[in-house]
Amino acid sequence: MLFPTSLVGSYPQPDWLIDRARLGDRLPPRVRAKELWRVESAYLEQAQRDATLLAIRAQEQAGLDILTDGEICRESYSNRFATALDGVDIDNPGTGIDRSGHPNTVPRITGPIRRRHPVEVEDLRFLRASTSRIVKITVPGPFTMSQQAQDDYYGSPEALALGYAEAVNEEIKDLFAAGADIVQLDEPYLQARPEPAHQYGVKVVNRALEGVTGTTAVHLCFGYAAIVHDRPPGYSFLPELAECSCDQISIETAQSGLDCSVLSALDGKTIILGVLDLNDTTVETPETVAARVRRALPYVPPERLVLAPDCGMKYLPRDAAFGKLTAMTAAAAQLRAEMT
Repeated sequence: MLFPTSLVGSYPQPDWLIDRARLGDRLPPRVRAKELWRVESAYLEQAQRDATLLAIRAQEQAGLDILTDGEICRESYSNRFATALDGVDIDNPGTGIDRSGHPNTVPRITGPIRRRHPVEVEDLRFLRASTSRIVKITVPGPFTMSQQAQDDYYGSPEALALGYAEAVNEEIKDLFAAGADIVQLDEPYLQARPEPAHQYGVKVVNRALEGVTGTTAVHLCFGYAAIVHDRPPGYSFLPELAECSCDQISIETAQSGLDCSVLSALDGKTIILGVLDLNDTTVETPETVAARVRRALPYVPPERLVLAPDCGMKYLPRDAAFGKLTAMTAAAAQLRAEMT
């Protein structure tokens, strides 16, 4: 199929599940933020599964071809995995500077990073059992997690990132064994911290993907539109991913109006193209979305394009999110008709 459609990862959580006002008024949590959940702990997992099923059905109804769990069980894309590892002290956390330039509470590294058990496998199994469509699940990338931590053990940013890569590698293999079709590493800090990214970013990501058999993706973004409102004219780190062993690369183009000629450097990679502007809750027309896709076609053949939102759909109102996804699937149908 040409122009398959997908989420990046997240979908809006219901107001009865999470305090969306509190979620939007703070920086994304790097340590646990259990105070965001509206449901008592005894019933939280059941409520999260119910909300996940709603997100899956919404994606099916909107016509998406590739489904995620909407990251419904997470307070942020990264903190659930990052705080489940050995070597991490979350009871006595540290401080790090977020990509917005503000201090944020982060995990403090006090020993070697080790994965003590699978973290997202049950989420994947629930997703796999709930739909017959292609399924994707996201895992926070090792480079990004290393930038969202206070290191009191390794003494080397690269060594810390490689420690995370070992844990991520084990998780990815377990996710494929449990039935994932696609596993995506979320690596927004490759864009946010280009200097260390150029030094060892690809090395770290490739270590996380070493020995993995299955379709893998790497996601880069400019930050959530709900929090980071200004977009630079281009990515500070993107062509370098031509050397990454991943199959797909997920980027944003809608809000930034990205010059898609940079995609020529990623020949051979499938591009997950962000074509929904999440800085504006107005639902685009299918024609607007299709026009954003056409900007990439001179540089990426249609058989290597997947359509997706820009990053951070979880912050949108649910009706706006659903409307935008529906416009995107309509645009995909329009483009397929033009191609045939």
